Amino acid sequence: MIPIGQEKIKILTRFRSLTKPPRFRQYAKMNESPTDRLKVLGLTLPPAPKPVAAYVPFVRTGNLVYVSGQLPFQDGKLIATGSVPSKTSIEAAAAAARQCVLNGLAVLADAAGGLDRIHKIIRVGVFVCSDAGFTEQPKVANGASELLQQIFGEAGRHARAAVGNIALPLGASVEVELLAEISS
Repeated sequence: MIPIGQEKIKILTRFRSLTKPPRFRQYAKMNESPTDRLKVLGLTLPPAPKPVAAYVPFVRTGNLVYVSGQLPFQDGKLIATGSVPSKTSIEAAAAAARQCVLNGLAVLADAAGGLDRIHKIIRVGVFVCSDAGFTEQPKVANGASELLQQIFGEAGRHARAAVGNIALPLGASVEVELLAEISS
């Protein structure tokens, strides 16, 4: 049995760990650019994906760029298909969300004139092809959100929606859209 004083400390420590913002010091040093952080993470941006239907990859208005929904294409193939969690695990869907972000950042970099001209990630929308009763879409969306924070530091913290869907284009498990502010 744990004495009452130690139990309070244990509860307070757990509460503090849940309420503190995540740390990304190993990635997001103040003097590193987003391009440098990608290298530290061992990642490279793919070529910007081409639209798969009748839409444009992004729309710019002023300093805001809206990026159309990105699917988890890697080397021209979807890396995750089917419903989560029956066909694609939560972990695999989170990894797919990371790939969606990389694809979206490639589009953003084209729109901005380079990755380092992206000033702030404002909003992320994550759509998850979900089995009936599945309610852990935020865990999948964390794959996207955490990568953006690792690359952009505080400028990568954003508003977000994590939405369950019955189906997504081409049978993808995840789709991610972005809204960002770019330097003028």
